Amino acid sequence: MTKTVKSFALVLTAAFATTPVFAADLTYSEPTPSYEAPAATSSGFTGAYAGIHAGVSSERINPFSGEKEFMGGIQGGYNGEVGGVIVGGELEYSHLGDTEVGVPGGTLKERHRVAAKAKAGAAMGETLLYGTAGMAMTSLRDTGSVRGPDGWKPGYLLGAGVEQNLNANLSAKVEYNYVRTNDVRSFNGVSTSNTDISDHVIKGGLNYKF
Repeated sequence: MTKTVKSFALVLTAAFATTPVFAADLTYSEPTPSYEAPAATSSGFTGAYAGIHAGVSSERINPFSGEKEFMGGIQGGYNGEVGGVIVGGELEYSHLGDTEVGVPGGTLKERHRVAAKAKAGAAMGETLLYGTAGMAMTSLRDTGSVRGPDGWKPGYLLGAGVEQNLNANLSAKVEYNYVRTNDVRSFNGVSTSNTDISDHVIKGGLNYKF
């Protein structure tokens, strides 16, 4: 074998030896980085809850002046989140402590109330600002000067409140409610009247979220 042929053979051998390396370089690619969508975060106000409330009720818009009665009760409901807005519903029972409301010739007393309320609001961190509206059933009692329906009368409720998360399960709230009951029939010993009555409630409460 001549010197030229030997040299050519060595070149071919080197070429075949390096071919897998070049092939590996051509076929290798960096792995595509995986993408994980960020987990959805909850506002902390969604889910079922139950709680208690207490406050004052009065015929006047400022229940801290004039005649007022201590009231208290229980509530339960459920909140969800739609497009960043907290929406929900709540059932509430309150004992109104014989809140007096004026009718022609005297007063009647409001004793019990059951309300079904819708809620909607905006969460700002651990604080929820909300409005509420719904239907209320109020039981009325006679007084010495006036006789009333002595039963349950329907009405409507409007209100607003603020709720603050204290921890993962417990929250505190302050809420104002205006309740109006129309066409309450009463008799003052001389004449019979149909009167629209209303009251104002300011209450604080605690909710436990399940």
